[in-house]
Amino acid sequence: MNVRMQYLREVPGLSNPVGVAIGTAATLSAAAATYYLTSKPAPWETGVDMNNQSIKLPDGSRTSVHVPDGKSFIDYIYEDARTTHESFKRGLKISKNGPCLGTRNGPNREYTWLTYSEVYEMAKEFGSGLLDEGLKPNPETIVGIYSINRAEWTVTEQACSMFSIVTCALYDTLGPDTCAFIINQTGMSLVVCDTSDKAQLLLDKAECLNTLKTIVVMDKISENNIAAAKKHGIKLISFRTVMENGKENPKELVPPSPDDLCLICYTSGTTGDPKGAMLTHRSVIANLASICFYVEKSGAKITSGDSSLSYLPLAHVFERGLQVVFFMNGAKVGFSSGDVKLLTDDLQALKPTIFPTVPRLLNRMYDKVMIGVKGSALKSTLFQMALSAKESDLKRRIIRRDSIWDYLVFKKIQDLLGGKVRLVFTASAPLEQKVLNFTRCAFGCVVVEGYGQTENTAGIAFNIPGETEAGHVGPPLPCNIVKLIDVPEMDYYSKNDQGEIVCKGPSVFSGYFKNEEKTKEALDEDGWLHTGDIGQWLPKGVLKIIDRKKNIFKLSQGEYVAAEKIENTYMRSQYVAQAFIEGDSLQPYLMGVMVPDEEVMTQWAKENEVTGSFSEVCDRKDVKDMILADINKIGKAAGLKGFEMVKDIIIHPELFSVENGLLTPTFKNKRPQLRKFFKTQVQELYAKHNPK
Repeated sequence: MNVRMQYLREVPGLSNPVGVAIGTAATLSAAAATYYLTSKPAPWETGVDMNNQSIKLPDGSRTSVHVPDGKSFIDYIYEDARTTHESFKRGLKISKNGPCLGTRNGPNREYTWLTYSEVYEMAKEFGSGLLDEGLKPNPETIVGIYSINRAEWTVTEQACSMFSIVTCALYDTLGPDTCAFIINQTGMSLVVCDTSDKAQLLLDKAECLNTLKTIVVMDKISENNIAAAKKHGIKLISFRTVMENGKENPKELVPPSPDDLCLICYTSGTTGDPKGAMLTHRSVIANLASICFYVEKSGAKITSGDSSLSYLPLAHVFERGLQVVFFMNGAKVGFSSGDVKLLTDDLQALKPTIFPTVPRLLNRMYDKVMIGVKGSALKSTLFQMALSAKESDLKRRIIRRDSIWDYLVFKKIQDLLGGKVRLVFTASAPLEQKVLNFTRCAFGCVVVEGYGQTENTAGIAFNIPGETEAGHVGPPLPCNIVKLIDVPEMDYYSKNDQGEIVCKGPSVFSGYFKNEEKTKEALDEDGWLHTGDIGQWLPKGVLKIIDRKKNIFKLSQGEYVAAEKIENTYMRSQYVAQAFIEGDSLQPYLMGVMVPDEEVMTQWAKENEVTGSFSEVCDRKDVKDMILADINKIGKAAGLKGFEMVKDIIIHPELFSVENGLLTPTFKNKRPQLRKFFKTQVQELYAKHNPK
């Protein structure tokens, strides 16, 4: 995501920045020490022995210290919040009908709010209207939501929950053909779209949509929509009209039970048809209640005074699950403007207290700050001093944003998020230690990293709030136990505290919708969910993600290679933004594709007086040689074996993206597509090194 960072400015009138920086450094160090001694900040109390964060069970699995027997899992945390419907009602009660959903219509606009009762009444009216359209109030009924994050998305979800209807999200990056596959597989007869353009995408596929009868549109319905709908015999109706019909013909609510199906979330696999993970209300609440419990036990309880910005896709369980957490606790959610370029503007307008995010964004912020201070001795010196001082605080478990370094160096970064963030969640991919440390120091608040997947309702393991060491994802959540099993082909064995991560508990999904074969691959006979990720238990009882079981292939000498591990290693290079590793079972070595970091390379070109466009810079042999040398240096330092090091590379100037079909919506490499895209170039590299 393109977040515009604001950097520290040069102090005006300084003729000798380095000398002044050194003098300033000594003065500031003394001032910081004095301030620390007088303010005497207290260390964060985690409520857990941080040297023993989980309990080992007789079978080798590990459980949360809050579930010492590995059986008494948390199904719910509040007696009155055992389904998503009850969770929202609880928020209505404890917030005392406070603000619930916020929207703004552009830059320099304030958020306007719907209260909990207003959202509840809108949902009841819309749900009644859905029944007026012929839908049955039971878990066999599935409604599609094809929309960006906005208030109507949540109203639709709450409406369906009130009447025991199951929701299933569609999203742009699936593409029309995959959306059609999902509609047909689930048998949904009604889809709620945000725009006429999305409605038209479905209408254009109408001939192959076997069950779709009705499209509800949040915005204005277009003339093209009307013509296409008439042609194919599909009913078009506005969101407002459905609500008005429901208001005139209110229906008695049919609330779900915990064991009813809540939602189907289709995971965007790297190949083949997507799989629809089925999650019950029980599994959803078990997972999210565990997060609430975890946070509350560690002193960072979420309350009705909290707020969060909704900008991560609601089509995925991370954002969707966190909204249940917020509603369960009566907090308010403001929606982003929908334009990533306005994300900073949205944050500054909302001033959230809780900030869910993903490594992609944090990495971008870190890189921009590093580039911003690199060109100035003064900035670099002060920044490193500030970072060192805050890291020293962290080691003593002191978390704050009121130190002298916060005011002098980090305040501008904190203000980018609105200046009030006290809790940050990051998930979806591993986060480098240096970036996590920077985030904890610069944001001056609790930052926790989690690990999980859709099939376990998002979370499997989770940093304890107040954790200060980076490089792991914490102990198991109290809704599941976690075990590592042998993966002999990759030389990982549980006896060495390494292996594939499997988990079991009430948060595990019910299976893939109408896909018994894939369900059996993911869920074994004993109920263990096989994640495909490789983990390692660290001495403190926390889990570290070290590899990926999938996407491994064998080289001609019989060695197995895990491509993602190598790609993640090479992306530590300052020159590399993205990496793709390719192999051939008939060859003894690997080839790679590296996408350079444009900002770093632009700075390199400037410093080396190299002219030309970014693409022209990427075409230079000295650039390729420099990047190849750097990544192999990094690979060697990281312990990659000789056969895991690339023999040669292709320099590609364009980022892999969801839009060009080379990344999944969760920003993972689409390996089959990348393999096809670079097939000719990779073959040419192999031919170059194996001349006939």
